[in-house]
Amino acid sequence: MISAGALNEGFVVAIMIEAKDGKAEELAALLSDLTGPSNAEPGMQVFLPYRSPSDPKRFFIYELYRDEAAWEAHQQTAHFKAALPDLLALAARRERVPFVPCVSI
Repeated sequence: MISAGALNEGFVVAIMIEAKDGKAEELAALLSDLTGPSNAEPGMQVFLPYRSPSDPKRFFIYELYRDEAAWEAHQQTAHFKAALPDLLALAARRERVPFVPCVSI
């Protein structure tokens, strides 16, 4: 298990995705397929997709990387490049926001 302090180290990317009408199950499957390969990347600390219980079309992905270079490397992986066109086709809206720690815990 990752400690709270370790979760506050590195480079975080928060992603909000809203699936197009009728596409939420396909998007959930795609995110499930990405989880294993993404978590196996050397610079990835954790890749965690979540789904809203109140609005099943809405997804949140928490990605924690060792550093920004690891995020850039993730975007060059075969599994990411293969999934991206389908993800974009299934998404009505997608927002990616990078973050770095602002306090120590």
